[in-house]
Amino acid sequence: MADLFLASPFRRFLWGPTVLREWQGSSVGALDWVETPSSHLLKFNVPGYGKDQIKIQLEEDNVLSIRGEGFGGKEEQLPKDSVWHVSERGKGEFARQIVLPESVRADQIKAQVENGVLTIVLPKEPAPAKPKTRAIPVSSKL
Repeated sequence: MADLFLASPFRRFLWGPTVLREWQGSSVGALDWVETPSSHLLKFNVPGYGKDQIKIQLEEDNVLSIRGEGFGGKEEQLPKDSVWHVSERGKGEFARQIVLPESVRADQIKAQVENGVLTIVLPKEPAPAKPKTRAIPVSSKL
């Protein structure tokens, strides 16, 4: 019986690269994180999402939460007698949480979505000036 099922034309849907790719993680919400001298730059793949479908908030303990809700484009109306054969795009939702470094200026975070890429700029606090070397006099009484 198993040979009949595994030899069927549906075998590629069960063992093919598409399913494995989904288990490894989708490209939606994939992250690039680059640190420059003045800021951290986060870039996410969000194809089809507009600014109204993406929610970003800074939570307790410096955790940045990014959530995409609802698919970007409107689904076309299909006739009632339509039959789905494959549905790989999912619900169109993703969520990521990132613990930010302490040096991020939380009040100056900016975000922009353009051409399917969400860019978040996290400005950093300026590095404190290193103290110059100086001699400390030693006395016998404080």
